[in-house]
Amino acid sequence: MLVKPELGSLIGAVVILAFFSAQSSVFRSLSGIANWLDVASTLGIMAVAVALLMIGGHFDLSAGVLTGTTALTVGIVAVRFDQNIWVAIAAAGVLALAIGALNGWLVTRTGLPSFIITLATFLMLQGLNLGLTKLFTGTVQVRGIAEAPGYHSAELVLASTFSVFGQQFRIAIVWWLLATAVATWVLLRTRFGNWVFATGGDEVASRNVGVPAARTTIRLFMTTAAAAWLVGSITAVRLTSVQANTGTGQELIYIVAAVIGGCLLTGGFGSAIGAALGALVFGMTQQGIVYLRWDADWFYFFLGAMLLLAVLSNRAVRRYAEAARR
Repeated sequence: MLVKPELGSLIGAVVILAFFSAQSSVFRSLSGIANWLDVASTLGIMAVAVALLMIGGHFDLSAGVLTGTTALTVGIVAVRFDQNIWVAIAAAGVLALAIGALNGWLVTRTGLPSFIITLATFLMLQGLNLGLTKLFTGTVQVRGIAEAPGYHSAELVLASTFSVFGQQFRIAIVWWLLATAVATWVLLRTRFGNWVFATGGDEVASRNVGVPAARTTIRLFMTTAAAAWLVGSITAVRLTSVQANTGTGQELIYIVAAVIGGCLLTGGFGSAIGAALGALVFGMTQQGIVYLRWDADWFYFFLGAMLLLAVLSNRAVRRYAEAARR
């Protein structure tokens, strides 16, 4: 039980929930819960995918900016090319999977560290987002997505709300829970999940016993890209306008959430549930600070402190797990 990856994040989530609930009646109200779950949901979808990639032994620094790329693609294809929004969402999905596959292929073919490959992708996508948005719209923003054909059905699937005891909750929360459940099943119940742990634990050894490490790595990068596509589509449909810098800088927060959730930076250890709890910790802390009217700058202090505690905790857990195996 002590070596469960998600244990530390579960304890952290309970402590933060108790602290902010005791300090703020708004935080523990249904409207407050809806707000911090909404913050945690889109972050959680990405954190779960990033956690899978980290368990497989790699990082994706382009994951944040890719959410902006997919959102901008939805907007440009739907508005500037006057296409049905589902066509635009499909085009953004194909683009995202292609970028994910390219990242994975470059990592496996060159043997370079994944953070170098994806840092280059990050910079290129950042430039493309800005340059192409200006080229097609003349500004740094795509507007008018709500007027695209098919918008209302897309809004129902990606940006609607549902009622719980009279309080409206975002549908993104359902997508978050679904992503966590599917990722957990894949990791714990499928052969691909075994390949992910094996590749992240020792890539050479896993290859020697027949694990298709290269194919597994490429699929993991495509999974992260697919999550970025989902979050980008949710963002575009919900906001109906997209800025060229959307998603930039979020990649580090995804990694922090996965680490808080128990993923080791060295790969081979972690869980999707832990990453989802890490996103929950993030969402509760961000909104809790707002409700208590603290200076927002303190948020980054708390984020850094949680990351440090999570890394130290993970280090202790790993040593305990290694000692238990002997």
